[in-house]
Amino acid sequence: MRSYNPDLTPPWKKPAPVPEVPAERDLVVEEVATGFCGAVIRCEAGTVTLEDRFGKHRVFPLEPRGFLLEGKVVTLVRPASDGPVRPARTASGSIAVPGARARVARAGRIYVEGRHDAELVERVWGDDLRIEGVVVEYLEGVDDLPAIVAEFAPGPDARLGVLVDHLVPGSKESRIAAQVTSPDVLVVGHPYIDVWEAVKPSALGIPAWPAVPRGQDWKTGVCRALGWPSDNTGAVWQAILKRVHSYKDLEPELLGRVEELIDFVTAP
Repeated sequence: MRSYNPDLTPPWKKPAPVPEVPAERDLVVEEVATGFCGAVIRCEAGTVTLEDRFGKHRVFPLEPRGFLLEGKVVTLVRPASDGPVRPARTASGSIAVPGARARVARAGRIYVEGRHDAELVERVWGDDLRIEGVVVEYLEGVDDLPAIVAEFAPGPDARLGVLVDHLVPGSKESRIAAQVTSPDVLVVGHPYIDVWEAVKPSALGIPAWPAVPRGQDWKTGVCRALGWPSDNTGAVWQAILKRVHSYKDLEPELLGRVEELIDFVTAP
């Protein structure tokens, strides 16, 4: 009996080889069968987890020819773990300290305007702040900042740092900040109307933050312009926050100010 090769497909009819691509974190791909598009957030044995721009997660098998990368079919594979070991870093870019315990909280504090500001600072600088013993609190606005500073009673051993939204010449925020003159208080700010805008558009898969007409609620206007749910900005913010993985996803105008505050509060 004559034996045949089990693969009898003529060479000219065989599909072209498909490149294998490591499923590295933040790689954006589209799953062929469902059309789900998202960034890789996790790759385990046999599966990959994608997250779309609204924060929705989907788990897919690592099947051959299962994904599109920049419009071309690829096979995702688990990233190799071999290679030189580099020092682990925190989300802020600092060298991580394995096993480090949180320091007892300092008397000094960092105040930010709102809950979203506090959550974003925790997301990126949380590990650093715990090691340094710095607590971040939010104020729900800075209209009463001079009185809040007076109540805090800052001193050389209890410095206060304040992060203010929309701190630009001529703004209401700049006039309020100018009333704080204690040498043990540092008030800095970023130019954005809201801290949402300090997240890079590229991290969210949008070309730019839309312009919102003056007099209209900024968050509501942004959600309407981008087709996001405008009746639940809290949920939208949580979806935005999930796309922030490190300092690389934030604008430098915010990065520099937060680092400045941490240095000020922790200085001897």
